Amino acid sequence: MTTVDAVVVGAGHNGLVAANLLADAGWDVLVCEAADAPGGAVRSAEITAPGFVSDVFSAFYPLGAASPVLRELDLGRHGLRWCHAPAVLAHVTPDDRCAVLSRDVDTTAGGLDAWASGDGDAWRALVAQWRHIRDPLLETVLRPFPPVRAGARLLRELGTADALRFARMLVQPVTRFARETFTGDGAALLLGGNALHTDLGPDEAGSAVFGWLLSMLGQDVGFPVPEGGAGRLTDALVSRATARGVTVDCGRPVRRVLVAGGRAVGVRDADGVAVRARRAVLADVAAPILYRDLVGEEHLPSRFVADLDRFQWDAATVKIDWALDGPVPWTAEGARGAGTVHLGVGVDGLRGYAADLAAGRVPREPFVLFGQMTTADPTRSPAGTESAWAYTHVPRDLGWTADDVRAHTDLVEAAVERNAPGFRDLVRARSIAGPADMQRRNPSLVDGAVNAGTAAIHQQLVFRPVPGTARADTPVDRLFLAGASAHPGGAVHGGPGANAARAALAASGPAGPLYRTLVHAVHRRIHPPGPA
Repeated sequence: MTTVDAVVVGAGHNGLVAANLLADAGWDVLVCEAADAPGGAVRSAEITAPGFVSDVFSAFYPLGAASPVLRELDLGRHGLRWCHAPAVLAHVTPDDRCAVLSRDVDTTAGGLDAWASGDGDAWRALVAQWRHIRDPLLETVLRPFPPVRAGARLLRELGTADALRFARMLVQPVTRFARETFTGDGAALLLGGNALHTDLGPDEAGSAVFGWLLSMLGQDVGFPVPEGGAGRLTDALVSRATARGVTVDCGRPVRRVLVAGGRAVGVRDADGVAVRARRAVLADVAAPILYRDLVGEEHLPSRFVADLDRFQWDAATVKIDWALDGPVPWTAEGARGAGTVHLGVGVDGLRGYAADLAAGRVPREPFVLFGQMTTADPTRSPAGTESAWAYTHVPRDLGWTADDVRAHTDLVEAAVERNAPGFRDLVRARSIAGPADMQRRNPSLVDGAVNAGTAAIHQQLVFRPVPGTARADTPVDRLFLAGASAHPGGAVHGGPGANAARAALAASGPAGPLYRTLVHAVHRRIHPPGPA
């Protein structure tokens, strides 16, 4: 039997972040990954045509570029290079109006003034506030909960009056926030489209903070991509980890977390081989998969299992990758240099799209997120061509067949063609992935749920993934949830992995017995034994 200090289940970016931090502390770490290659949802490959690099799942990483977690790992020393498109984001309406987000604040503001006089100054005011609170806010959001020091610093920077108003914005619908702050539709398109990178509709509580956060990050660090493909971010994490002695074992799925006396003591792989963990097991997998499939409900409090029954996934996804023989022929000039393009609907259409999803209907007018990867990173395809992708959310549990996915792909391509006549003529090859395909490629993306659980406020902070402490600790001693189902949630920033590593280190440190006693006592109060 192999024995290590810690086993990390899953070599997604969060699992690799956790492995790096444990190795920095001198731990002997084994990472077990079911797929043949590491990366989870941060991978790239030639899936359309030779010479065209596609990001298989995620692509643009504003939170990754801004994340203090990833910054502290100094991944540039291991080959990570960020690339930027000339413009960050463009939202093109069906009638070909275009709002553009640039890393230059005056350019963004000037474009918004063209939609409505005075909106440029309102945008500058938002950016000024962002710059004032940026660092303590990111520390508050991404570090372990409760964020005592960072939260106190954020409150000091805001002051009582502005803190109350900021808190109000955090729970607002993005449509209301945009209406209170701006006059024209330009800013509403940028904010509303960015909010829909989650599964929240523009009229849902809590959507404002996501629209605001992504917009401010775009203004600040852009929507950068790793030079050479998303997989280069994974390569850098693996390179750093292995240089510190971490073993990353791919093609080795874990079938069971071994529990004895209420404590995680190791794992058993698909071949029946057991690995003993002296100190911790960390799991970079979706919460329902960890608790039901790998741990087993018999090791969990019944109240916890009942809460898990209420876990809500985010929307399903259809994703298309294209190899194009030339740049996308947008008729809106502002879209031509943007790395990310939102299209298919205007302000009212965003609401209709979200309403269809909420009602379980397939949207007739999909909101499309479109990526121009060669525009952002010329290494992605031969000169004069474009490697592009798009995704759109669709209702879950509709039993999507291959024909259904192809029909929805046609709808997406029609939306692109409307704003870029001749687009279809440029398609050299394409690759289509429906909800089931996404899950086959990465089992944690259940039906293409790219955020590992809804971003709605009833499943954030102390409610993520179930009512609890918002920490990586679980009801099983020495078992830590390190994936995006844990606080602070989805996106590529490394927060869940780093928080799990810190919790594991605390549980094994000098004050470890006291730490674990307190965690166990809190869990017993929240999830008492006995019937749910």
